[in-house]
Amino acid sequence: MYFVHLLFYWHLIPVCIKCQVYTKYHVYKCMFDNIYTYRMVIPMQKDPTPDELRFAVLATDVICFTVRDGKLFVRLVAIDRPPHFPSSKGFPGGLISPKETGRDSAVRHLKTKAKIDPDHVHMEQLFTFSKVDRDPRGRVVAMAYMALVAWEELSVEEQSDTEAAWWSPVSRATKLAYDHDEMLEIALDRLHSRVHYTTLVSKFMPKEFTLTELENVYEVVIGKDLDKRNFRKKILKVDVLKALDKKKQGGPFRPAELYKFISSTVKDIEVL
Repeated sequence: MYFVHLLFYWHLIPVCIKCQVYTKYHVYKCMFDNIYTYRMVIPMQKDPTPDELRFAVLATDVICFTVRDGKLFVRLVAIDRPPHFPSSKGFPGGLISPKETGRDSAVRHLKTKAKIDPDHVHMEQLFTFSKVDRDPRGRVVAMAYMALVAWEELSVEEQSDTEAAWWSPVSRATKLAYDHDEMLEIALDRLHSRVHYTTLVSKFMPKEFTLTELENVYEVVIGKDLDKRNFRKKILKVDVLKALDKKKQGGPFRPAELYKFISSTVKDIEVL
């Protein structure tokens, strides 16, 4: 095993501890109780000068989704970075401060730039975007986070649109700054995949809902109609919903029974 490792690190100099034999391209084995022992010596290298030091900086971006009026929406913010992205749009984000984690940074940018309270938002890490030319201003690696929030959980201010931040239908969220078009594509793929085998869709739901409302949100997220009878049979079978002792009144239809998710934890299920 050691011999193989040395072949990969050919630029290091293997030294036999027992014989003190130096070689550059081969390992001289010294049999001592059937164990080959050696140590590695790293050749001296000149320390780089400050001008030669180059580092990538870390940033976070947040793709925040919600469902409203039968459509999937995403939160966008104004981005003005001339000459590369003048009067553009994209996802809330920015650099990670030295004393915060990636998640801390994502929470901060969601709150300060998207104007969304992170306390009622479900967030999970999505992907790391590290193409060398993703930011024309310099070398920036971005950790993207996917966030989900129920429309009913948002305040009036959070639901509103301003020049600085607004909700956009996903279908109209195009020609974004940086590599945010790619981020959105990956986030949608992840979302579509996760709702097929988990209760992630619960993060779009109000605290109480009907089975029809739940089915409608599923259809919005996956982009296709479901068989109503089959869906209800499966969702009730997996034991993630609790029927409430009350019904939703009003509307053109007869009162419908209300449900809630038993747990706020995202669990693996098989429904779709």
